[in-house]
Amino acid sequence: MSQLSRVVVGLSGGVDSAVTAYLLKQQGHEVIGIFMKNWEDDDDTGYCSSNVDFVDAAAVADVLGIEIEHVNFAADYKDRVFSEFLREYQAGRTPNPDILCNAEIKFKSFLDHAMRLGAQKIATGHYARVRLNNQTGRHELLKGLDASKDQSYFLHRLNQEQLSKTMFPVGELHKTEVRRIAEEIGLPNAKKKDSTGICFIGERPFRDFLNRYISKEPGPIKDPSGRTIGKHVGLSFYTLGQRQGLGIGGIKVKGAQRGGGEHTPWFVARKDIEKNTLWVVQGHDHPWLLSPCLQAVDISWCAGQSPEDGQFAAKTRYRQADAPCQLNKLTTPDGQSGFELSFGENQWAVTPGQSAVIYDQEVCLGGGVIFSAITLPID
Repeated sequence: MSQLSRVVVGLSGGVDSAVTAYLLKQQGHEVIGIFMKNWEDDDDTGYCSSNVDFVDAAAVADVLGIEIEHVNFAADYKDRVFSEFLREYQAGRTPNPDILCNAEIKFKSFLDHAMRLGAQKIATGHYARVRLNNQTGRHELLKGLDASKDQSYFLHRLNQEQLSKTMFPVGELHKTEVRRIAEEIGLPNAKKKDSTGICFIGERPFRDFLNRYISKEPGPIKDPSGRTIGKHVGLSFYTLGQRQGLGIGGIKVKGAQRGGGEHTPWFVARKDIEKNTLWVVQGHDHPWLLSPCLQAVDISWCAGQSPEDGQFAAKTRYRQADAPCQLNKLTTPDGQSGFELSFGENQWAVTPGQSAVIYDQEVCLGGGVIFSAITLPID
């Protein structure tokens, strides 16, 4: 973008958004900072750090000489993100709230607020890029240049209107360069560690957190032979591929399961909601953990329309390497539009509720929510 404009930056208190604001100001834009408060429950605990983060964001704004506004989107977050998050967990799926939070809060509620402030653009500290394709006239979402930090997976539900008004300055940089800039200009949060945990809710014991909102219904843990080897605390509290916290580490199996010997770790492989049964297997490469294909619904394409069926690459979870696949459109028996992905190599622990995100090299095309995956039969 050649012309200068008013850009509203989402200042989170972290180093990435701080350097984002600095870079835009250096380019000559009029920069305004917005700190989003999106969670109020138990905000006085040590897990939700919004008060500390706001102090950090305000300190950054002071150093950069920009205005900062504190905005509360907690009601929007609870209605449009957290309620869906709980519904998915109660249905036995494992949602990714960061994806929904980006689509509904950071690039909807925040974007709308910024436009009311007279902004031409918004900016965040995400490691991704936006490019206008002059041939198609459409805006494309690209991976960040730092492959180890690329966050396009979390942004794949952004549409053309959102992309056209969004800037990701640090997407052009590596994290080491972002840290270097922050230290060089004396930002107070230059060495602040990256945040993890649920978007806006913070880093807290997850099972304890879920337990406050979802009722427990204990049931049996079974192995592939149907033997009951333990008791789960409620299917909502487990996810496919989970290894820790099963409470069955000492169980041995005669004539080891395929994928490991009798001392091999156990993994969550299936959740039977109807019978309230958690199925577990031994061995990271057990057939029940490997899927040659998946189906997804609730699809969203950055271009506003689906690509033609063909060969692409996909991620079925964040930080996964791109996996070559065949994309085919489908319509589910109940009439939902979706797609099927068939992989050249079996994918590990494909999890209903998570997102399958499609790539054409560096371009993120969009994706959908996984609702089923075929696993291999046991020989």
